[in-house]
This record gives sequence, C-alpha cells and structure tokens, in this order.
Amino acid sequence: MTAAPGVISALGLVQFRSHRRTELALDGRPVALWGPNGAGKTNILEAASLLSPGRGLRRALAQDMARRPDAIGWKIRAVAAGHEIETFAEGDGARQVIIDAKAAPQAMLGRILRMIWLVPSMDRLWIEGAEGRRRFLDRITLSFVPGHAEAALAYDKAIRERNRLLKDQVRDQAWYAALESRMAEAGADIGRNRREALGRINSAQDGGSGAFPVADLQLVGSDPDADALAEAFQRGRSADMAAGRTLIGPHRDDLVATYAAKGMAAAECSTGEQKALLISLMLANARALRGEPVVLLLDEVAAHLDADRRCALYDEVCAIAAHVWMTGTELALFSGLGARAQGFEVTETGGISALSERSVP
Repeated sequence: MTAAPGVISALGLVQFRSHRRTELALDGRPVALWGPNGAGKTNILEAASLLSPGRGLRRALAQDMARRPDAIGWKIRAVAAGHEIETFAEGDGARQVIIDAKAAPQAMLGRILRMIWLVPSMDRLWIEGAEGRRRFLDRITLSFVPGHAEAALAYDKAIRERNRLLKDQVRDQAWYAALESRMAEAGADIGRNRREALGRINSAQDGGSGAFPVADLQLVGSDPDADALAEAFQRGRSADMAAGRTLIGPHRDDLVATYAAKGMAAAECSTGEQKALLISLMLANARALRGEPVVLLLDEVAAHLDADRRCALYDEVCAIAAHVWMTGTELALFSGLGARAQGFEVTETGGISALSERSVP
C-alpha cells in the first residue's frame, strides 16, 4: 500500500501525560494502538492532534498536559509533510510552536497537516447542545480552509469586546459600529467557509463503500453576507444590551444532520446509527481532502461495532489517502487488518506508559 501523502513519519512525546519518553517511527500504514484502559493510548492520539491549531482532541489547557507529579512542562516532536515540528509548554506557560527551527503561530500548523478526529465524547453530538456541533463543524471546516482559524479568532476577539460594552451598558454607537463592522466581515467569512465545507462533505459521502449511512448536513443560522450581518447586529443592539451579550451571529449557528436513507433527524436515530453517521462523516471528510496531507484520529472507534462493520471500516481506512490512527482495548478488535496496519501495544507500569511494536493479525 502506498503511504499517505503528508504522513507523520515520526512522533515523539516527552513528559506528556503518562508518557515520560515515547518515540514512534511510522511508515504510512494505518496505525493500530491497543492496550487496557488507562495505558496511555488516547494520550498518543492527543499528542498527534496537537500538530494542528487549537487545544487538541481533549481541549485541555497546556499546563494540564504535563506528566504528573513532575509538572515541568512537556514537548511533542514530529516529522510530518516534510517539516520538523515541535510544540511544547514550559511549566505553566502557554503552548509554543516551532516549525523547521523557527517560532511560528499555531495557525501555521493547519497549513501543514489536515487533522480530523473522532473521540467517544462526540458520540452524543447530535443530542447535546449546539456548541459542540459548531466546534465539530469548525474542525471540519479548518481541514478544508486553513484560514478559517484566523477568521474565527478575529470574530471571537470582536464579539468579546462588544459583549463587554453591552454588560457595561455603554451606549456609544460609534464604538458598536466599529466592532460590528469587524464582526460582520469575519462572520461572513466564517459562514462561507462552513457552507463550503458542508458542500464538500455532502458530495464526498457518495464515494464510500455503502457500509456506513449517508448524512445530509445543513447549517442553520446567520446570513453569510457581511452587509446583512452588520445590519442585524445594529438592529439587535437593544435586545443584546438587555441580555448582556450578542444574541445573533455565527456563534449561534447550528449543524443539522439527517439520516438520508430514512429521512430521520440524527437526534432521533439510535445510538448505533448516530455513531455510524459520525464515522461516515469522518471518512467523507478524509476522502474530500484527497491530495492533501490528512491525518484521521479514531479513538475507540471499533468498540461498539459488530465484526462485519469493523471489517468494512478497516477496508475504508485502508482505501482512503489519509494517515489513520485507531485505538482499542485489545488486539482482537483489529483482527483482519493484518499487514495493512502498523501495530503498537501500549502498556502502563507505575504511571509510566510504554510502547512495543507488534504484528496485527
């Protein structure tokens, strides 16, 4: 099998979570990590996820990632897509990024790798609040439009300033107009980026094997036109001041999914169907990024799949041009992958994780 373009060929963890020092040499095949709960499998996926902008798949603070009780900081090193990457935090300091021996903003990571992940906490995505779905959508969008991170940061900064004015009951219309102009510009970019991502995901779902259900996705919320957004912010000032926060805008958008074959809202589907829809979307996301350096992280993805669907999943991940990482509690969960995958057993002794490369049956 040809290695995926932009594959992570080396990953090193130093003082990160349960890993005192762990090194992985990778050859581009799907990665299967197995071991008991608490062994440190997800910690490896989290380290890989930090090769993208943001707080990683656990959304943890930088100081919370350091190995305890040492808490002296942590470092992740990687070779990916022809670049040498380091990201680290010292003590209670903020996370820093170095790319090819030069300090860089986190946003630059999104231009090197396209990072996608599915973790167990996302299983309730369709039945919980809209905030988690927006975060899910923005992670997908970032994989297609690396500049989406800058638009989101610009919008967040402006809305925080506007909300501060609202809480303080400031009535200077010129201040609001200046902030709303910035919000409208960034908000329009966010809306366009999200809709472009959904269009590409919806199109890519037809390229699967049919083992996982197709989901129709829709964005519900604000107008992606900058002028219309600016007018809406202006009209909403009185209501926003009464509430003490901005009540409209892309920060209130929601993602709606429908199980296409059944015409049923994802929120009304069974737990198994909801999981299958999420897997389908992650695979479609990876397929739609063909030609880009894609990393797909699937934490405990096989645990609740029957044997036939597990086999279908493994056939899918071996067929897409992405570097796929999967975790499971036991080797038997990866039965059928064989030489198509690179396997590692993860163990833990005395609070320290260790890794051993093993064959996959």
